[in-house]
Amino acid sequence: MHELIRLIKHRKIKALFMAKTHNTFIQFFRYLFVGGFASVVDWGALWLFYDILGIWEYIAIALAFLCGLFVNYILSNHFVFTGIAKDKKHTSKFPVYFVTGVIGLVFTELFMLLFDGVFGMHYMLAKIITTAVVFIWNFGSKKIILYRKRDDE
Repeated sequence: MHELIRLIKHRKIKALFMAKTHNTFIQFFRYLFVGGFASVVDWGALWLFYDILGIWEYIAIALAFLCGLFVNYILSNHFVFTGIAKDKKHTSKFPVYFVTGVIGLVFTELFMLLFDGVFGMHYMLAKIITTAVVFIWNFGSKKIILYRKRDDE
């Protein structure tokens, strides 16, 4: 946490967003932006699939989530988890990233069913609340399973 505060205090913007790091707080800070952008993609795709194309709501939710997941994967590898050794190729990382993402999708569908289906919230409000809840799973699962610092790094 001290490193994050130091970088912000001294306005070390490039280091804050681009330097290689294993610091979880800095990674989480970066993930707020990456996850935020991926969420905007997800929400926009949901609106497109559901409101414009008329796809059934829960299929539209899944398709939109996958769009956001792809964007999140690309941006996380380039901006969030930059201090991790690049010995794993994208072809070996993506399936694990995808599986953790699908678990996030299951959480998303369940929370959407609860907020939208049971409580009757507007689907977009339900999606925003759901995104905030699933955000923690998404960051934590990627950090612990895929991008943890190994002893040899």
